[in-house]
Amino acid sequence: MITIYGIATSRAFRAYWMAEELGLDYQRVPLDFRGEGLQDPAYLALNPNGRIPTLVDGELVLWESMAINFYLAEKYGEQTGLWPDSIESRALANQWSHWVMHEVEGPLLSYLMHKRVLPEEKREAEKVSRNEGLLRKPFRILNDKLADRDYLADGRFTVADLNVAAVLSWSKPARYPMADYPELAAWLKRCLDRPARKRAQVEPA
Repeated sequence: MITIYGIATSRAFRAYWMAEELGLDYQRVPLDFRGEGLQDPAYLALNPNGRIPTLVDGELVLWESMAINFYLAEKYGEQTGLWPDSIESRALANQWSHWVMHEVEGPLLSYLMHKRVLPEEKREAEKVSRNEGLLRKPFRILNDKLADRDYLADGRFTVADLNVAAVLSWSKPARYPMADYPELAAWLKRCLDRPARKRAQVEPA
C-alpha cells in the first residue's frame, strides 16, 4: 500500500492528483503543515525536514512533491500515458517542472497570500503588485509555448502538465488576472477540469 502524507491544501495536492490519475490504491495521512504532527518523532524518522508531502511505497521513502510525481509517473504511469514516451519528452517534463518551481511558485504563492489568504492587517499591497509583475514574464512564456499545442509534451496530458498545472492552480483562488494569457488559461482549464484533479482536492472524511 502506498501512503502519502499531507493535506490537499498543500503541495501534497500534487502527489494526490498524480495518484488519482494513475488509479492507485493508496492511503492518505492528512498531516497538516500548520500542526504539530510534522515534529512527531515517528514522522521525522520518515522526513527529517519536517515537511509535506512524504511518500512511502514499500521500502522507499521519498520527499519533495516533484520527485514523488516523477517516481509515480515512471513506475505506474506508462500504461496511462502520464509518463512521456521518449527521453526527449521526459527532458521537457523535467524542464517545465523545474521551471514552474523556480519561476512561478514563489511569486504566485506570495501573491495568493497577500491578495486573499492572510488577515487584512497582514496583507501588503506592494507585494501583490510586485508579484503580479514578476509573474508576467513566465506566464507569457507558457502562454506562447501553448499557442500551437494543447499540452506540454507528446500531444497529451502527462506528468509535465500535471506538475505545472498543480502550481498554476493557485492562480484560481488568487484571482490572478488571466485576460492577457488566453492560451495558458484554456490549457489550465483543460487540466483542472480532469476528474482526477477534483478527486484529489477532496479531503477524506
